[in-house]
Amino acid sequence: MIASPADKRTVLSWVMFDFANSAYTTLVVTFVYSTYFVSTIAPDPVTGTALWSRGVTLTALCVAFFSPILGALADQGGLRKQLLFASTAVTVAGTAALYWIVPGQIYPALFWFVLSNIAFEFANVFYNAYLPDIATSKNIGRISGVGWGVGYMGGLAAMVVALSGFISPAVPWFGVSIETGAHIRATCLLVAAWFAMFSIPLFVWVPKTHPPVRSGRVRIIHTAMSDVKHTLKDIRRYRQIVRLLVARMIYNDGLVTLFAFGGIYAAGTFGFSFHQIMIFGIVLNVAAGIGALVMGIFDDRLGGKTTIQVSNGVLAVAALMAAMSPDKTWFWVSVVLVGFFAGPNQSASRSLLGRLVPKDKENQFFGFFAFSGKLTAFMGPLFLGVLTQMFDSQRAGVAVVVLFFAVGGLLLARVNEAEGIAAARQKL
Repeated sequence: MIASPADKRTVLSWVMFDFANSAYTTLVVTFVYSTYFVSTIAPDPVTGTALWSRGVTLTALCVAFFSPILGALADQGGLRKQLLFASTAVTVAGTAALYWIVPGQIYPALFWFVLSNIAFEFANVFYNAYLPDIATSKNIGRISGVGWGVGYMGGLAAMVVALSGFISPAVPWFGVSIETGAHIRATCLLVAAWFAMFSIPLFVWVPKTHPPVRSGRVRIIHTAMSDVKHTLKDIRRYRQIVRLLVARMIYNDGLVTLFAFGGIYAAGTFGFSFHQIMIFGIVLNVAAGIGALVMGIFDDRLGGKTTIQVSNGVLAVAALMAAMSPDKTWFWVSVVLVGFFAGPNQSASRSLLGRLVPKDKENQFFGFFAFSGKLTAFMGPLFLGVLTQMFDSQRAGVAVVVLFFAVGGLLLARVNEAEGIAAARQKL
């Protein structure tokens, strides 16, 4: 347990970073700016969708291949906090720059989005790597769950502010123009300010960890590259971590696909309006936040692996229910189930890795964690699209998600959590 007020302040400061950064995924990536880009900045929705997807793909590739290297750099140079600050600053600056992009400026918009999105993902590598340092083996699940739950609440709060202050009112805050679309772009300034303000506690009160083991920038970089190569060469020593990351590549694809296409499926199959889609997003965020908070307790009691497996099973059932729902009522039930168990699926994956990772390689392995979340992220959307076209039915496309949770669960069954924890402790 966290014993002292100083430790509680550290955990709270760490959790607030989740509250801060969720505004970016909610407003920029998922609900507001992405829609604005496709519908207004791009010449037409088809071109906009294609270009936006390429921007997301470019982000995924950069994050997948550079995260382990930057993680090793943070480990070898004791640079975790510096790199986290730099990544956060670039995200904030890049997001704010989107406000000044007007319709027709496609490539400037993509440039600032891709830059800010890459920096955002890098920041999460260093942020997640703090978890094993601020938690104990008895409360790592709860702390991870609280962080993820508070993050969902942060995204929801930012969305409410954006809707009430800029998107919905006849006269938006600060008198920004509706005619020019400035009221939509102003949400990017909101995200930048939100992220900057609520991330301050982490940089003030979460202490630096792991002093540098090498001096000199060139030597640090060389050592970091060598360390990644050594880890890959000696990968058998970390077999439980590898099994977790491989399993996560699959079941996380299912989760990514549900979040990416949930609104599209609701509109196309059940005729949801834009207003109903926004309610859909709110319900999903609230359910996921509650699920992460509640299931974090079970994570510490039952173990991360068991928590993930339970969530995989329920998510598979929920996806099947969504594909077969005869009406909106059953679809809403599936939405709540997806939300409630999506949070603990993500949170327990993070806490389980925190239990398995050696202390001297935290940043590097959380870099591989980011790698596992991005490398195959295209598979779910690809198969969903192929099956939707093949059967001329969105239901058939959504049904494929069930396989991702089932296969991911089977792969995760091979993880021996106790052996992995013991191996991590031997390397202290």
